Amino acid sequence: MASFPNVYTHRKVADTASKPCEICYKPSASVLVSPENKDFFYVCSGHLKDRGFCSPIIDEAAVAAKKKKEMEAEVERVRKEFEEKQKKKKEKEKEKEKSKDKDKDKDKKDEKEEEKPDEKITLLTLAQKKPEEVTATPDEEPRVFALKKSFYQQRIDKKRNADIAKRNRERLQNPNLFPQVPKSLP
Repeated sequence: MASFPNVYTHRKVADTASKPCEICYKPSASVLVSPENKDFFYVCSGHLKDRGFCSPIIDEAAVAAKKKKEMEAEVERVRKEFEEKQKKKKEKEKEKEKSKDKDKDKDKKDEKEEEKPDEKITLLTLAQKKPEEVTATPDEEPRVFALKKSFYQQRIDKKRNADIAKRNRERLQNPNLFPQVPKSLP
């Protein structure tokens, strides 16, 4: 009998190839496929979110690697911002050295004018950071699922019944299955 593990991968098909969902019979383009394509069935994406039907199998190593990659990207971004700020400070110091020759009153006005653009830049950078965080936070839908016990047993029974029916059809096509009519007189 055909037995397969309770691991199903979620895949999408074209809308033109959609078939009825096994649960609610509405047209669906989502398919759950077992390893080595031993079993597959169409299911609505809403049923995949139902904890009574299936549960996602989360690959902890992949999640940890993804978090590590995000942290490295964040560290790199912060490092670049810090280097930019350091460059700006050096430029200001150079400008201050050049402006020492000018009157002290003019120096105070320049410093006030320089501080205001910096505040605007920091506000702009903060405003730009927030949309990036929003786009990075939505989690991708899980792709691997494990069916609940009752639904998995239904899939195994359906596959087993299909194999039995196929075997019976093959037997019926074999002419040696039935006894022959006696050809000699008794």
